[in-house]
Order: sequence, then structure tokens, then C-alpha cells
Amino acid sequence: MLNALEVFTTVAVGLMVGVEFSVAFVINRILDALPEDSGQLGRAHGGRMLGAVMPVWYIGSLVLVGIWAVAGWHHQGAGLVVAAGALLILSVIMSLLLLVPINNQGKTWTPDNRPADWKEQMNRWDRFHYVRVAVIVAAFALLVAALT
Repeated sequence: MLNALEVFTTVAVGLMVGVEFSVAFVINRILDALPEDSGQLGRAHGGRMLGAVMPVWYIGSLVLVGIWAVAGWHHQGAGLVVAAGALLILSVIMSLLLLVPINNQGKTWTPDNRPADWKEQMNRWDRFHYVRVAVIVAAFALLVAALT
């Protein structure tokens, strides 16, 4: 049963990493290259859509890692799982303090109501997001290492 939990947790975190990596390095670059207001409207829609899904995914992944850490406490790799959990906690804290406030504003913007510095705010969100992606990639790598 522990093996199934380990695999399921690793896949769940890996998929989350893939989505966030794609947002950082593919989707936002595509949106930024669109003409006129299309990119800003796309980011607002993405903020609404992913803003509803990702909190559940982040917390769910953290819970799964916590269960793995407890269930596998006396098994090899438990320290790696705990370290991965700590990184996921850091990613949630970063999200709540740095990314969510910007996202909550950006998801309501339209070409008619967006602030003059909306691009700078999106660039700041992107920079924070790059760091968060690095944190969750590291957590995923630790989980993969714990499997061996």
C-alpha cells in the first residue's frame, strides 16, 4: 500500500510541476506575444481558471506528502520526503503571500479597468512564479529520489 501512495503522490506532484512549468515557460510567453489586449485577457482568464484549481492541487499534494512521510517514517528516504514536504509548504506560503494577491487583482482586469502598471505587475508575478517553480521542481526531485 505504501508503494501505491508513493507512486500516486509522486505523479500528482509531477503533474502539478508540469502545469506550473508550462505556465511559466510556455503559456505566458504565448499570451505575451498575442496582439493588442488578447494576452492580458488570456492571463485574466488563466488566473480565474487556475486560481480555482491550483490551491486544491497544492494542498492535496502537501497532504499526500505528509501521509507518505508518516506512513513511511521508518523506511529509507523518509528524510527526503520530509524535505519535499517542507519545500511544498514553502511554495504554499510563497503563493499566499506573493502570487495570490497579484493574481486576485489580475483576474479581474479588462482592457477598460486594468491599472497603468499592469505589465509590471504581471512581470513581478512571473518572477515570483519562476522561484516557486524552482521550489516545486526541487520537491518533486526529492520525491523521485525517495522512491529509489
